[in-house]
Amino acid sequence: MKNIAIIDYGAGNTKSLTFALQRLGYSRVELTSDATSVQSADYVIFPGVGHASYAMEQLRKTGLDTIIPDLKQPFLGICLGMQLMCSHSEEGDTPGLGIFSAQVLKFKGEQKVPHMGWNNVDFSSYDIENHYNNSWFYFVHSYYADVIPQTVGVTDYILPFSAVLQHDNFLGCQFHPEKSGEMGERFLTNFLK
Repeated sequence: MKNIAIIDYGAGNTKSLTFALQRLGYSRVELTSDATSVQSADYVIFPGVGHASYAMEQLRKTGLDTIIPDLKQPFLGICLGMQLMCSHSEEGDTPGLGIFSAQVLKFKGEQKVPHMGWNNVDFSSYDIENHYNNSWFYFVHSYYADVIPQTVGVTDYILPFSAVLQHDNFLGCQFHPEKSGEMGERFLTNFLK
């Protein structure tokens, strides 16, 4: 059985993510901020709920800010985790890990912010498994990553934004797969393949 490291930075939606992975049959799940444990894991998940500048400060304290971009195993960033994989976030004027070239910006407009609830993701223009196309996933966020060449899934709320980013072994999703029912389980299962 493969082991999964969930990055612990003192925030994040770690319990529901752990339960979702256990429901899928993965029992070797470790919540950790230890660099050696992260480097030796078969899969790494960077969950996300919280503030960008606080989360990056915690990564710097543990040295994970320099380790994460060099990881070679499959890596998934969820919500804030994906945003911190980008170049920069407007939230707290925070430099990111630079894995994705996107800028993370705050939603502006007349519609309600945060964007909260179910929305569909359009994968139709990208080379990704087509059984996801126009599937619905659960979102909770006030900041978004702009659409860039590394975008493989787009959602429209106020404007089109990156719902899924991919580069080499790094995958990021703005939605919460652990709260997205059957489609979220399918997304996690495919990542863990």
